[in-house]
Amino acid sequence: MNEKFERLMERAEQLIARIESVLPQPLGAPDWSQSIAWRYRKRSSGHGTLEPVRHVASMQLADLKEIDGQKEKIERNTLQFVQGKTANNVLLTGARGTGKSSLIKACLNAYAGQGLRLIEVDKADLTDLPDIVDVVSDRPEKFIIFCDDLSFEDGEPGYKTLKSILDGSVAAATPNVLIYATSNRRHLLPEYMSENRTYTHTDDGEVHPGEVVEEKISLSERFGLWVSFYPFSQDEYLTIVAQWLASLGVPASAIEAARPEALVWALERGSRSGRVAYQFARDYAGRL
Repeated sequence: MNEKFERLMERAEQLIARIESVLPQPLGAPDWSQSIAWRYRKRSSGHGTLEPVRHVASMQLADLKEIDGQKEKIERNTLQFVQGKTANNVLLTGARGTGKSSLIKACLNAYAGQGLRLIEVDKADLTDLPDIVDVVSDRPEKFIIFCDDLSFEDGEPGYKTLKSILDGSVAAATPNVLIYATSNRRHLLPEYMSENRTYTHTDDGEVHPGEVVEEKISLSERFGLWVSFYPFSQDEYLTIVAQWLASLGVPASAIEAARPEALVWALERGSRSGRVAYQFARDYAGRL
């Protein structure tokens, strides 16, 4: 009888262990010495983990050309943050391929030695932001929560969570965490022509947006610093091409000769952006 009972208990313990293994677990702190950048990953079981980025992009601030105004704002805000001074959450918006994400990565490399760290969080996982903030809140490092290419469709759950974290939660803001987000949309949500009909006009000529428009503006307004990026002119594009070619070891004479090809490359892609310039430089340097 005792032997049967022991076998039954053993099987029950195994069953409980299997059930616990698939239930969502509290987010645990990783070994922070493994990297300066981390990705938050959600498994199919519901477990969230912080995974170290083994090969962090080696982007440097000096590598980024023709965005000096934007660079100065982001670098100043980041420096204030790592020095323990007041700083703002940042929303970087504008044309694609103009250096929004690269600028954040370059700031990480510039200030990692002063304790700056980065955690990349996908839009779909923003509902877990409170758990991530709790894990890092007692750390001495400064953490940028990085949301790349951020935009929402109506009703997505991460929208409300992000609003709460930025400004509005009962909990006080954590001084060692800022959110840096990039987007091609200024207000992060789709905007429709029909929403213009919700605007109201007062007798003295003032225009007031309707509730739908106010709701869409409210999220982007919670970012303290807005930085806009614009499409490059032809000369700016060629300057960026030359910079990338030089960094890849292409001699000056070959860089000058590459200008016509660089313009054709951009024309074929319908864009003069930093990303297109980098892609052309890699192709040209490889052929050379």
